[in-house]
Amino acid sequence: MKTETVSEYNQVIHLCKELFKKKTLDYGTAWRILRLPSITDQIFIKAQRIRSIQELGNQKVNDPIQDEFIGIINYCIIALMQLELKDDDRLEIEYNKLEPLYDKWTNATRALLENKNHDYGEAWRDMRIPSITDIILMKLYRVKQIEDNQGQTLVSEGIEANYQDMINYSVFCLIKLGFHKND
Repeated sequence: MKTETVSEYNQVIHLCKELFKKKTLDYGTAWRILRLPSITDQIFIKAQRIRSIQELGNQKVNDPIQDEFIGIINYCIIALMQLELKDDDRLEIEYNKLEPLYDKWTNATRALLENKNHDYGEAWRDMRIPSITDIILMKLYRVKQIEDNQGQTLVSEGIEANYQDMINYSVFCLIKLGFHKND
């Protein structure tokens, strides 16, 4: 994989993690109350807003779509952490306890990106952002179906892989939008 992609990826994740940290310090871990389908629906709302803005060509709420992609990344990481913490009933968890989980999932997701990028030859660089948005929405419908099937799949990858793919696709969009250069 190109060193440039790893660097851009790390820059995007660093900015996402900083926002996650600040929100955790502001709000605590109120998200712990959310069940997995509720987190999936939060991600869906963000992806649907992006698609709506792309289709309409304008927006009435002045929040940039970059913020929605960041939200998708952080909610996907929250979902992955919730899966890992499913037997932990604490509602409040200190940031310093969450940070290793955040890093674990972003590192695992970057490794997945590196493997796929090797096989696909960075094809994402030639994709259009609206196409990537559609793929994120497709992944969300897949996750919803898996959730409706109580996590059971016959031949398909599970929920975790879909969340990781959504993280990577959102990172791609942020790179393409030049977000990584805003630090």
